[in-house]
Amino acid sequence: MTDILFTLYPWIKALHIMAVISWMAGLFYLPRLFVYHVEQAGTVDGAGAIFEVMEEKLLRVIMRPAMIVSWVCGLILVLTPGIVDWSWVWPWTKGVSVIAMTWFHHWLALRYKAFAAGENALTGRQYRMMNEVPTVLMVIIVLSVILKF
Repeated sequence: MTDILFTLYPWIKALHIMAVISWMAGLFYLPRLFVYHVEQAGTVDGAGAIFEVMEEKLLRVIMRPAMIVSWVCGLILVLTPGIVDWSWVWPWTKGVSVIAMTWFHHWLALRYKAFAAGENALTGRQYRMMNEVPTVLMVIIVLSVILKF
């Protein structure tokens, strides 16, 4: 099993990076769609329905699969012997940040459901502020992995 993990390591790592990029793109874009949904949907007849289709497709077709592949590949990488030294701080900061990013993903999915039910209670400004959450988490994750503090 260890031989297979070492052989596949660069491929799993490459797939992990591609999945994370896709997931992050969605995490950055969906709150922005929510901003436009709140601020513009009432100005054009039928625009709200168009935003809901865009939001649902982004969540279901891009973000969810990318998150799952990110998690699966990440766990495989963590299970590869000799890759992670748990006595360091960086795997813990990355792990906590990835869990927070997953929570944010689910929070966004709940916001989508609120829009679809006509129950959105947040403003464009609030969604703009929430748009910074994945940026902060990304900075923590990248610094943790690269600098290995």
